[in-house]
Amino acid sequence: MARTTTEIQRQLHESPDPFLPQAIDLFQTIPGVGARVAETLVSAIGTDMTHVPTDGHLASWAGMCPGHHESAGKQSSGRARPGPKWLQRTLTQCAKAAGRSKGTYLGALYARLRGRRGPAKATKAVGHSILVAAFHMLRDDTPYHDLGPDWFGRLRPEQHARRLVHQLQALSYSVSITATDTA
Repeated sequence: MARTTTEIQRQLHESPDPFLPQAIDLFQTIPGVGARVAETLVSAIGTDMTHVPTDGHLASWAGMCPGHHESAGKQSSGRARPGPKWLQRTLTQCAKAAGRSKGTYLGALYARLRGRRGPAKATKAVGHSILVAAFHMLRDDTPYHDLGPDWFGRLRPEQHARRLVHQLQALSYSVSITATDTA
């Protein structure tokens, strides 16, 4: 293992790409991504995002986008297209680690989807989010910006309040809510 790590480090330092170490450092700001995984991501997608038009194209190439199959108005289960298996395994490993992280957007996304869709689809969705974040980080040369675990509640506060009221009513509490004026 030590020889392999040494060889990887040697190859990285001899690379003609001057942005390679910076890209590896950028990727390590994502929750669930360590040094080895960052090196794998950089070797898979590179550091130049000018050849990829959108983040959707990158996710589709990697096989980490949701599939969709519809025929005659009926929706069937859609499978994601095949992509590099080693990249999918690496993103799955990152997604599982990020899903266990507390107080992060990716952890909240995993917990939110796991209850409705199951752990496998939640893992795939978090892996997709990591890949999309990696695309934007490389394209814009910015570190990862976590949206926070309460991101989904901030999108539609009325819906979030209704859900919380229903949860309290299910626990046999009588609840009435009034909106406050915020200027």
